[in-house]
Amino acid sequence: MTPGTAVEEDGGMVMERRRVLSAGLCAAALWAGDTTPALASGLSQRLADRELPAAHRLFATGRYDRLHQVLPGMVTRASESERTGPVGASRAAGVWVLASQLAVKEGDVDTAAAFAVRAGTAARRSGHPVLLAAAARAAATPLRRTGRSDSALQLLQEAHDELNAGPRPSAVVLDASGMVALTAAYTAAQARMPSAAEQFASLAEQTAARLLHDRGRVPADGELSPTQCMLYRVGIHQKLGDIDRALAYAAGLEPAVLPTPERRARAATDTARALLAADDVPSAFVQLQLVERAAPLEARRPSVRALTAEVAARRPDLPGLTAFARRTALRVAL
Repeated sequence: MTPGTAVEEDGGMVMERRRVLSAGLCAAALWAGDTTPALASGLSQRLADRELPAAHRLFATGRYDRLHQVLPGMVTRASESERTGPVGASRAAGVWVLASQLAVKEGDVDTAAAFAVRAGTAARRSGHPVLLAAAARAAATPLRRTGRSDSALQLLQEAHDELNAGPRPSAVVLDASGMVALTAAYTAAQARMPSAAEQFASLAEQTAARLLHDRGRVPADGELSPTQCMLYRVGIHQKLGDIDRALAYAAGLEPAVLPTPERRARAATDTARALLAADDVPSAFVQLQLVERAAPLEARRPSVRALTAEVAARRPDLPGLTAFARRTALRVAL
């Protein structure tokens, strides 16, 4: 599958796109055993307007410990809000996406998948393609981590088509469309599909350039930017085995331009992976230290601790490594 591939549609093309995307999310639910974790506790009430933005800030700043404390109550209130109508469903979808993202940080694939399914259900009730796209992105991560990249790419392609169905998409829609394309590019790279990965990455870069050209339409809380595209390129080319190109993109990154500590930590993590693949272990360790500097709890994630363990196995003599490994191995609730 490549960008631009479309399902043949009749006069109800928008409903058909949503039906196909919904079916994919339901399939993800069956794969996950249809078991949403019992995180909810406390009194049922609706989500307040300020709750989700505040929770997003905790995620963006790498405060996963604090997010883990507030999320159970939000899950309870999201379940209640989802039943109140489109606005409540929109808020609930945001909570489910965030819960899925936090589960990914913890390496809990089943939980991430189950919450992504709930996000898809709430997004459909909201009627907002941007939210359905966010749910597709959330679902794609656990799917590709379990070898189901084809299903993930189908979800993402359908979401991309839905977002671009109108003649003049808004800045918010363009931002979501570009991020879907980046997620699809990374997914294709992990599946060793270089042509699809390149096409999706190029689509995202074109969309970022379009937003940048028309500065008045860039959403204040948008994710898409040329720097974001470069960050994804590091991971894309590392997954494809093109390490020189991955490192070239890493060298061009300006971490300070990335908008959040979580993104800066991700840049250092992906660069560390590429450096390890290039057998530059000391420089990889420098990047892991930058991960901790950007967002300390990122360095304690299972996937990042695995990189630290690899560095320790290959170069146990590196100054400061023992203390770093001990410090980041501390078990804390993310």
